[in-house]
Amino acid sequence: MSDTLRLTDRAAVRERADAVLRDLVSAPDGAARLRDDQWRAIEALVIDRRRALVVQRTGWGKSAVYFVATALLRACGAGPTVIVSPLLALMRNQIDAAVRAGIRARTINSANPEEWEQIQAEIKDGEVDVLLVSPERLNAVDFREQVLPALTASTGLLVVDEAHCVSDWGHDFRPDYRRLRTMLDDLAPGIPVLATTATANARVTADIADQLGTGLAPTGDAGALVVRGPLDRESLALGVLALPDPAHRLAWLADHLNDLPGAGIIYTLTVAAAEEVTAFLRQRGHVVASYSGRTEDAERRSAEADLLANRVKALVATSALGMGFDKPDLGFVVHLGSPQSPIAYYQQVGRAGRGVDRAEVLLLPGREDEAIWRYFASLAFPAEEQVRTTLDALSGSDAPLSTPALEARVDLRRSRLETMLKVLDVDGAVRRVRGGWTATGQPWSYDAERYARVARAREAEQQAMRDYVADAGCRMEFLRRQLDDDGAAPCGRCDNCTGERRGPQVLAATLEAARSALGRPGVEVEPRRMWPTGLPAAGIDLRGRIPVEEQASVGRALGRLSDIGWGSRLRPVLTPGAPDGPVTEPVADAVVRVLADWAQGPGGWANGDGQGPGRPTGVVTVASGRRPQLVESLAGRISAVGRLPVLGRVEYAPHRRDPGPRSNSAQRLRALVDAFVIPPGLAAALAAAPGPVLLVDDLADTGWTLAVVSRLLRRAGATAVLPLVLAVQG
Repeated sequence: MSDTLRLTDRAAVRERADAVLRDLVSAPDGAARLRDDQWRAIEALVIDRRRALVVQRTGWGKSAVYFVATALLRACGAGPTVIVSPLLALMRNQIDAAVRAGIRARTINSANPEEWEQIQAEIKDGEVDVLLVSPERLNAVDFREQVLPALTASTGLLVVDEAHCVSDWGHDFRPDYRRLRTMLDDLAPGIPVLATTATANARVTADIADQLGTGLAPTGDAGALVVRGPLDRESLALGVLALPDPAHRLAWLADHLNDLPGAGIIYTLTVAAAEEVTAFLRQRGHVVASYSGRTEDAERRSAEADLLANRVKALVATSALGMGFDKPDLGFVVHLGSPQSPIAYYQQVGRAGRGVDRAEVLLLPGREDEAIWRYFASLAFPAEEQVRTTLDALSGSDAPLSTPALEARVDLRRSRLETMLKVLDVDGAVRRVRGGWTATGQPWSYDAERYARVARAREAEQQAMRDYVADAGCRMEFLRRQLDDDGAAPCGRCDNCTGERRGPQVLAATLEAARSALGRPGVEVEPRRMWPTGLPAAGIDLRGRIPVEEQASVGRALGRLSDIGWGSRLRPVLTPGAPDGPVTEPVADAVVRVLADWAQGPGGWANGDGQGPGRPTGVVTVASGRRPQLVESLAGRISAVGRLPVLGRVEYAPHRRDPGPRSNSAQRLRALVDAFVIPPGLAAALAAAPGPVLLVDDLADTGWTLAVVSRLLRRAGATAVLPLVLAVQG
């Protein structure tokens, strides 16, 4: 394609663009043609070299815009297209689509570091048309210093896919995306930029424009093009089915999964729930697979391939399977629990019905949803005091501090600390370097007003999800209005529009099996075996491996707070602020079942295999400032049933009290390391009858209380410590 054709003969460019599209979708000549709005975006990028922001529903064809634009720009001699893409599944789909159009695509992400050097050489030699990178790569030190400058200098088109991730108003904020502002500033003049998303209301759209510099001023020769279309999905039939409890929801899925069209996705709110649902559905004869952030990459690839080929009825997935996963004939999406935002919900249901006339979308809300929402809300941007503590620690250090070293100084979980550091990095207050993080010394202000507005927006979104469940009007219209779609109107397809609803009926046998599965108590509690890094910097002389003779044994818990079985029953008891009281009969009976299974299982003290620690000589409790009645009554019940004496309680040290929860391991251990003592009576009991002891507590969060107390008990003469708690946090 010549420059004259590129600049003046728009009809010829359009003809060439349609030809590329036909290759992309494998359509015969004349059978595929770009829609006018797709062409408007391509024309702006290729001919006018403008920036464009495309907000269109899933399935509209946003990837066609950037792949067709890439082919045309490369034919003009432009450099490779760089696509910033958030998920590996999305990258894999994009690469497959590029190959169909004859576009040479490669990716640099966390799953293929062994290929990075070769890919860089291919880019330098002009052999790569499209490079897909994860946003996290943009701030990785080696990539930022060795790859990004040359890549930015050669880029022919920059694409920011799923651009709502740029905005902390959006449902999937990713701070690494904000590094794009630096890349935008360094692009050569006239390099086009495309930002795309399907899930942005007016507030998110404006924030994307601000973050990426695409601008929302009236368009002109120098302005950005904004292409925003209606967000209706004509193939989706939305519905809500309220059922009494988790067992009914699980039974309904088992009884009715095969009634749903084709293959689909069952979304859950937590990893534990995804694994529970998968196990039960398999038990009931369904071919399903689990997919979450805990799933290994190879297993993810296999699961995606099985769903694409209809070898499974469904993937039971968390939001890890989300943006951009492309199966045109996906027949249904079921949510076991409500996402906390209508925008997130719209994004996930948009996986269905892209290439079929009708797909079914069903929400099965649960009472436990709000507890999960509260947990996610707790991950918001930290308070100013914590941010200032971090900046002070970095400023006062002569060398870069790693994230583990900062954990010893700042009371934040690692994931939340890393997110905060990334935001500060983009804001210019800190910088990631080899060896960790440093302070830049640049002034930085805490935008409390913005963070408060974001928190209020999150609360409003959660209320909107409650309203969606209860609303008697059109469900698609409701979602479109939440996305500020001016053309929202009744869809005529949802359960409220048609009056057609899925019934709540389940078979008695299935319901009983679901209750049994969810009521089956017992999960292992892995002991801490290594001290956290960075403790010496906090004045604690502990490092490396905890000596085996001071470790706890593998313990047991009744359940996880994040699961839909025992978690749903235990959350009201263990939620901060819940009233204290004696253990209830159902909980006590379940704990006894856990003990019996534990004793008889592999390595158990009663199975005769000689591998276990031996029968406990007694029960020991941990002093509790929040739930003493619960812990002591539980120990008393275990003592009575198991005919084990209560040896005593590990007490708080003088002038110490319950240190309360801490966000990361280093801070938790710092508060606990000298918080407990073995009182004389307990010490005498351990000396008189040395042997294994059963250590009873209410909740294991970080696991450090159990580790510290077990260490004391082992040093006092216990030959083994067997932790038993009602719940683990994860």
